[in-house]
Amino acid sequence: MVVAMTAHDEYCDFCDLPMAQCIHGRPPAPAPAPATRAAPKPRKRTSAKSPRAGTIDKPLVRRWTSPEALKPHILAVLQESGGELEADEFFLELEIVVEDRLLPGDHERTPGGEPRWQYAARRARVALIDEGLMVKGVPGMWTLATTR
Repeated sequence: MVVAMTAHDEYCDFCDLPMAQCIHGRPPAPAPAPATRAAPKPRKRTSAKSPRAGTIDKPLVRRWTSPEALKPHILAVLQESGGELEADEFFLELEIVVEDRLLPGDHERTPGGEPRWQYAARRARVALIDEGLMVKGVPGMWTLATTR
């Protein structure tokens, strides 16, 4: 007796499962349709020198004091102290001088845990060293260039 095999009776040569259940007998999944993006809107060209039509220029409101604003105060504190101060003493003196000029954000902490105004003072020190008005000297000391 010969039994005719149907598609449901066929087994996979690789995994011995019926072809209807086998991953080898299944046709590949259709490829997903590519995502379409909307075309970007054309931008109006404006020159950097001409203000945009219909906009109001707002003044820049700073959240904390810039290093540039602290430079003259740093130099004044160092000159009053003879041209050299230890960092801890320097920050105490500088805070006294600039406390009424500090912005509310200056008392926030940087990710490193330092008050923002002290961080700005350290950045100002680096700029003053680059300008030749201060020297690195001994670690932990803030020194004017004219005292050496």
